[in-house]
Amino acid sequence: MTTLGLLIGGQAKAASGEGTFERRNPFTGEVATTAAAASVEDVKAAADAAGRAFATWSQTGPGERRGKLLKAAELMEARQAEFIERMVDETGATPGWAGFNVMVAAGMLREAAALTTQIQGDVIPSNVPDNLAMGIRVPCGVVVGIAPWNAPIILGTRAVATPLACGNTVILKASEQCPATHHLIGEVLVEAGLGEGVVNVVTNAPHEAPQIVETLIAHPEVTRINFTGSTGVGRIIAEKAAHYLKPVLLELGGKAPFLVLDDADLDAAVDAAIFGAFFNQGQICMSTERLIVDASVADAFVDKLATRAAALKVGDPRGEGNALGTLINAESGQKLNALLDDAESHGARLAAGSRADGVIMPATVVDGVTPSMRLYSEESFGPVVAVIRVDGEEEAIRIANDSEYGLSAAVFSRDTARAMKVAGKIRSGICHINAPTVHDEPQMPFGGTKASGYGRFGGKAGIEEFTELRWITVQLGPRHYPI
Repeated sequence: MTTLGLLIGGQAKAASGEGTFERRNPFTGEVATTAAAASVEDVKAAADAAGRAFATWSQTGPGERRGKLLKAAELMEARQAEFIERMVDETGATPGWAGFNVMVAAGMLREAAALTTQIQGDVIPSNVPDNLAMGIRVPCGVVVGIAPWNAPIILGTRAVATPLACGNTVILKASEQCPATHHLIGEVLVEAGLGEGVVNVVTNAPHEAPQIVETLIAHPEVTRINFTGSTGVGRIIAEKAAHYLKPVLLELGGKAPFLVLDDADLDAAVDAAIFGAFFNQGQICMSTERLIVDASVADAFVDKLATRAAALKVGDPRGEGNALGTLINAESGQKLNALLDDAESHGARLAAGSRADGVIMPATVVDGVTPSMRLYSEESFGPVVAVIRVDGEEEAIRIANDSEYGLSAAVFSRDTARAMKVAGKIRSGICHINAPTVHDEPQMPFGGTKASGYGRFGGKAGIEEFTELRWITVQLGPRHYPI
């Protein structure tokens, strides 16, 4: 069991009033973590510490910031085993997914380090004689990152890496489902030299989350908020941020469409669909949720897919050969079972898999899904994928766009030019051709449209999110004034 405090001003501290909460291992039910339950006063102290640190950190040179972020990447990899242990215990993920999280997160720190010299501006022609006018990007202040549990090392790191590279100080609000995993990110960054308030981590009891988040957003030192999580919570955060006139970057839910056209390589499509739908038990924002398949190849595709899905072992995340671990909690299984009940009552059939038993659920393929079923439109966020049969390319595009979400998508066709045209008609922030919907790289502009959020993480797109653009002029000679 891990016991941890708050990380404020570079120091581990107990919550005021000594409040704590527990996170239990979803597979064993045992206590995995006892974490400090921050109060409003604790959160204000974290924001105050970040505000004080901003005065110094914002003035550091790119070489210093780059060096510390690179050191953090090395330390993260050195503590890989500890990251994996915490993440498996708290979320029920497999060790393979946890290790992948460490690898990608370390890459994000290195990409952020590279960005420190890419924060640039422009010289802008002025109509005023002898006037040098510039647009300069500068650090914006204290950035709050609110990260989820499903890819906690990747998304917790993403919430703070680029803001730090841009010269901002940060507060990571850890997920109540994985406080120890998120806390370890902060420990690594402080060990790398980003202490004394540059990086702060707060943990909170689940029922206190609304008050804690609003306190963070409202604090005068906080200038930016980024949130990765559900669309429902994202709407609340956007409303709170708008009240305080603070920009927010939102990466929210998804219902990723995966189009299999009539000329697709079915074996390649099945490989990608298995990975995209069932990796981490389908608990990824980019997970394939809708397989939109041309009717002329649907029978063959579903047969191949069902055979592969049935072969995936599920159970103890540490069990040998288990490709799938657990759901995050039993409530998730209950929701998924209700979606299956509804689909079957409206005529769908299970081509593979079955209902959840507590937090254990096999890879499940539901064939014959139609708009009358909840599974057609509701995000499932589990190892369940819907097969929707269509007649032709135009219907496939229409069904792909018939969703409130717009994060990731995929198109499979042997005709690349055709696939490019189809991809161009899909309304999503991300689209992959002949590749799975689940794909992330630190340098790519990552984000969605519609109810999947707005703004972009990754690469130079992140610089725009976490800096202010200032207009600065220098008058180089005499200037005429009308009065």
